[in-house]
Amino acid sequence: MTAHPDIGFRPLRRDDFGALARWLAAPDVARWWHQEFDSAALERDFGSGIDGAEPGDNLVVLLDGAPIGLVQRCRIADYPEYLHEFEPIIGAVPTTAYTIDYLIGVPELIGRGLGPAVIAAVSADTFERRDDAQTLLVPVVAANRRSWRALEKAGFRIVASGDLTPDNPIDDPAHHILRLDRPVAATR
Repeated sequence: MTAHPDIGFRPLRRDDFGALARWLAAPDVARWWHQEFDSAALERDFGSGIDGAEPGDNLVVLLDGAPIGLVQRCRIADYPEYLHEFEPIIGAVPTTAYTIDYLIGVPELIGRGLGPAVIAAVSADTFERRDDAQTLLVPVVAANRRSWRALEKAGFRIVASGDLTPDNPIDDPAHHILRLDRPVAATR
């Protein structure tokens, strides 16, 4: 899938917290993200990233310049606890592997095909901006079919399945791990 030309990203700012709280409260998002969204929780969970104290990126998704969601991106090796969850399922995780998480927070835009376009756009952005990024690995709760199908539509493939701690404690630990590798440059 090619990236949607009207999708862009910019770093999350504290003045986005009002929109982020609304997005996290939206039923389709709240079901899978299971994230607190009061002011203190947003500051706790996103403030250090805004201040540059975290190695990952919190990016606002823009559609035609309007904020519609959030993407989180990080190098897996920068988060050892995350790395150790992956390894029993897929073996050694390359130091060049990144992961993403994503949400579309505007309810009327959910289910309209934007998910795969956002995923394709942030994947392309990651390979363009992160010279060390060779692979994207994304764990998804197996029951969240809409999410892992969006990844597949964006070019990812399921490479392993196994138990991981779910974001929402009501979910079964069964997850799929999907992978996308850096495109190989065409040679002439």
